[in-house]
Amino acid sequence: MMRGPEGMAIAVRRPDKQIVVEKRQVRAWARRYKFLGWPLLRGVVAFIESLVIGMSALNFSAGLFAEGEGEDLGAKELALTILVALGLTFLLFVAFPAFVASSLKTRIANTVLLNLVEGFLKIGLFVLYIVFISRLQDIKMVFQYHGAEHKTIHAHEAGLPLTVENIRPFSTIHPRCGTSFLLLVFFVSIFIFSFFGRPSFWLRIGIHLAIFPLVAGVSYELIKLAGKPQGGWGQKIVKIITAPGMWLQHLTTREPSAEQIQVAVEALEGVMKE
Repeated sequence: MMRGPEGMAIAVRRPDKQIVVEKRQVRAWARRYKFLGWPLLRGVVAFIESLVIGMSALNFSAGLFAEGEGEDLGAKELALTILVALGLTFLLFVAFPAFVASSLKTRIANTVLLNLVEGFLKIGLFVLYIVFISRLQDIKMVFQYHGAEHKTIHAHEAGLPLTVENIRPFSTIHPRCGTSFLLLVFFVSIFIFSFFGRPSFWLRIGIHLAIFPLVAGVSYELIKLAGKPQGGWGQKIVKIITAPGMWLQHLTTREPSAEQIQVAVEALEGVMKE
């Protein structure tokens, strides 16, 4: 899936080897309502928007690949799927670490250390989750297409013709990847939450939910900063900030085949035509 300012294109290789390209008009919410594009606020808006679009794209491609008809879930079913995913995410990455931190309050007197334990438990769970799903065959294929997207974008940004031969040498790692954003969210959350002391279990959960828009906003601004040319100390700081996310992309991307690169090219060319 490739997205531009006013639209997106989803390319899927069907079981009969034909590549089908679905083009959709998708205007960013911040373009419709200017206040949603304000710094910090635009981060959480982009997060929600990307989640909805990404789930919709995966849903369409799965339906087309499995059935050959392109019939995907309706709006209600897709909304329910997203709600279930968010609920499981909340339980695993918010409620469980908060429970562990609350249980350790009597054993860890240092507030900073307690919050670090909670924060790094979240990161550990996230990395283990990525490692686990990466062993699933279908997810391996998704990660290969993820790598194909990055390679194709690299070649496009380098101004090269979009051929498999030109694209293949590029890296599967890209600084503006959503994987980097997600991991950065965890680190920013640790830093911001450190200002709230040692709250109880339920208050800890409430604070995490309340500061999420700020966490997402700060993380988004840092990712945008990473995508801009830097010099001197600025470049060094950006490299330090984005390094963990870049490392994690070695798990969330795989080296794609020539056929998968061709699909990524079709998607990029489709959105460029729009």
